[in-house]
Amino acid sequence: MTRRERLMATLRGEAVDRPAVSFYEIGGFSINRHDPDGYNIYNATSWQPLLDLAANYTDIIRLVSPVRAQSHLSWAGSNTASLKQQYVEEQTWEENSSRFTQLSYKFGSKRLTTLSRRDKAIDTVWVVEPLLKDTSDVELYLSLPDEVFSEVLDLERLKDEELALGDTGIVMVDTEDPVCAVAGLFDMATFPVFAITEQSLCHRLLEKHATVIQKRTEAVAKEFPGRLWRIYGPEYVTEPFLPAPFFDDYVVRYTGPMVREIKDHGGFARVHVHGRIRNVLDKIVGMGADGIDPIEPPPHGDVELKDVRERYGKQLVLYGNIEISDLEQMSSDRFRLLVRKSIADGTCGEGRGFVLMTTASPYGREISTLTLRNYQIMIEEIEGKQS
Repeated sequence: MTRRERLMATLRGEAVDRPAVSFYEIGGFSINRHDPDGYNIYNATSWQPLLDLAANYTDIIRLVSPVRAQSHLSWAGSNTASLKQQYVEEQTWEENSSRFTQLSYKFGSKRLTTLSRRDKAIDTVWVVEPLLKDTSDVELYLSLPDEVFSEVLDLERLKDEELALGDTGIVMVDTEDPVCAVAGLFDMATFPVFAITEQSLCHRLLEKHATVIQKRTEAVAKEFPGRLWRIYGPEYVTEPFLPAPFFDDYVVRYTGPMVREIKDHGGFARVHVHGRIRNVLDKIVGMGADGIDPIEPPPHGDVELKDVRERYGKQLVLYGNIEISDLEQMSSDRFRLLVRKSIADGTCGEGRGFVLMTTASPYGREISTLTLRNYQIMIEEIEGKQS
């Protein structure tokens, strides 16, 4: 089978020659390893063998956003209507090998500001100052006209990426859900308290973002049907952040319509949720999800892959469950045994499908010899399933 055929058969629950394997963001993100920008960690010499390994041997699942140049960029990176410029000012500067970006939302004489930082040696963005600090900020934010959040979809990016991949993999439409959009406006200490104590206000925020995200989902699902999607954000409403009963109100109510729209056009909805998922798995299945990732084992999560396969494997394609910390730190002999266990647990009994996948990816400039070797072991073990 080609890599594309293998992935599509997995999504449909059909027989495959071997389980698919993914390095998640490595091969998942569309990056330019030749870009000399000092903030591009992927141009480092130590990254090149790993990028080659992903390109040549993994079943590529390319994360592509219909509204952002890169799927992992923030809302600030969205392709939004020009009206946004009347309300938002952006400033960027560099200081001590870091790039700072400040967004200021203007409300006459009042302002809301958020500040983020990106370091040269690490491919991640830290929110130094969240946009919303208290309920008065929320009320101010809710006064923004809905037109400020309107988007310009770039469906050609999805189609071009799919054409470029050819038989090496598939495009996965990558999108946040409303709870992700809302939670990201706060810091992680404030959002759970707000979600519990200000439920009416929280729903108003969710509804404001749901209008835009559902409209986006409907348009893309119709014009780019039958593809895999990743919906991220439900983990904000899992333990220990929020008790399981809130999942119905804040996820099923707003993310469920996204799942239904995707499936109505022949697509496949994969729900991304880190951490402790035991008490929300029934709810995720009940929404109609086709897959779930990354199914973290204890102590990071609270379920074993084998148990999820046995209970939900007929409904869900399972993606996981190699912890990035194990990949980067575990001796190769032990890591090989871990990979074998994941393959065995993810394919035991009857089930819809399994993709051997890491829970995350390295984000530093240097890839160690051990890390590279352990990635190679994932390929060796998955290919060994053919014999």
